[in-house]
Amino acid sequence: MNAARKKAAEQMENTDLVIEVLDARLPEASCNPMVEELRLFRQRPCLKILNKVDLADPAATAAWSAYYNAQEGVTAYAMTTKKPSDVAKIPELCLSLAPHRGVPTKPLRIMIMGIPNVGKSTLMNALLKKKVAKVGDEPAVTKMQQKLYLGKNIILVDTPGMLWPKIALASDGLMLAASHAIGSNALIEEEVAVFLAEELLVRYPQLLATRYSFKTTDGMDGIAVIEGIAARRGYKQKGGDLDFEKASHIFLQDYRTGTLGRISMETPETRAVRLAQHAEEMAAKAAKAAAIAAEKAANSARGKRGT
Repeated sequence: MNAARKKAAEQMENTDLVIEVLDARLPEASCNPMVEELRLFRQRPCLKILNKVDLADPAATAAWSAYYNAQEGVTAYAMTTKKPSDVAKIPELCLSLAPHRGVPTKPLRIMIMGIPNVGKSTLMNALLKKKVAKVGDEPAVTKMQQKLYLGKNIILVDTPGMLWPKIALASDGLMLAASHAIGSNALIEEEVAVFLAEELLVRYPQLLATRYSFKTTDGMDGIAVIEGIAARRGYKQKGGDLDFEKASHIFLQDYRTGTLGRISMETPETRAVRLAQHAEEMAAKAAKAAAIAAEKAANSARGKRGT
């Protein structure tokens, strides 16, 4: 990741426009703060693509589009690479963001960025209408930058998916894991499934009830949801105990493929609440650390006076 960031910083100097590919189900959680840092430092406009929009809640996507379009130098575009007509609109949008480029003598230089498994390489292949980038349903498929030409007037640079060194909000890490942006070897599926179930109990209880044919009740938690799935599907281990692991895996797959329905894990409003809660937690930790330090200093001073 450090090598990819360094290379991206070097390439940004010779870039006119950044395409940042986000997961429409969790736009801010899938937004790498390092991408923002690099492009704002160079003052580059940005086309934020809300990809996989066919899996996301339309109302939440509309709210996110308005949120990003209100930002200076940013245009939001909700789409899916499954629809060629969606992909076909991208070059025109890019040229509108950098009108001083896009002619043979001054081609528009575009850098495509985003986290692992968000659909960058699939987008590249769809734009060029041929397979030029390796794709797969696993994070970190793209390993190095590659430069390609979209006609005579546009140059595309695909970059490896970059996660940042420390994810500040635990909920962001769990949302990314649920959406398959983090490799399965770096997470515990059962823990991620319980988190996802608890989020859906709050935001989309009817989708759970419809898909798994059980009634969600007040006080029901994520563990009860996964156990309910195992019971309804007959997932059992030897000895008759419910197979919690298998039910967790199936539940995550249902979410990732859209089988559960169109789901968004966050909205601008819920994001603001999470950030406010995180700020309060950090302030409380800082105050506690300061109090401990002050007490230690006072004890040290008393000890010195006693000697």
